[in-house]
Amino acid sequence: MSPQPVRSSHTGMLIRKSIARVYEAFVDPAITTRFWFTHGSGRLDAGKPVEWRWAMYDVAVTVTPRAIEPGRRILVEWPGDPEPRTVEWTFEPVGEEATFVRITEHGFTASGADLVRQIAESTGGFTLVLAGAKAFLEHGLDLNLVADRFPKGIEEH
Repeated sequence: MSPQPVRSSHTGMLIRKSIARVYEAFVDPAITTRFWFTHGSGRLDAGKPVEWRWAMYDVAVTVTPRAIEPGRRILVEWPGDPEPRTVEWTFEPVGEEATFVRITEHGFTASGADLVRQIAESTGGFTLVLAGAKAFLEHGLDLNLVADRFPKGIEEH
């Protein structure tokens, strides 16, 4: 009997800011747009869909928050292929002025090489998001990591 494939992506990072500040950066689009998407139609509130847009890629998705636990957890549903997937952020205090953020995307339905590719892309993408959040929150730097991942004129390898 062969083991079941992993159907989730996982990543995490320490951000040296308070849990309240780090959590707020992910629910308030005025902050999130500094390190991830270019426009958010509203703050994350449970059950209230919002649109996230990446202008540089001419892409938008509707995200539906399913669980919002201030300072602890965010769970959203967003489009997947072919079924919607969920993305979960958890926030764990590390002392009083640092937070470990974990991001997990659940619900991949592909198999074989396609499953591996989807999980690798998700893990890589969310790692860039966390690195961008860390740079912005700790140092006030806007590194353009997401915008520069797929620059025009450069083919993906």
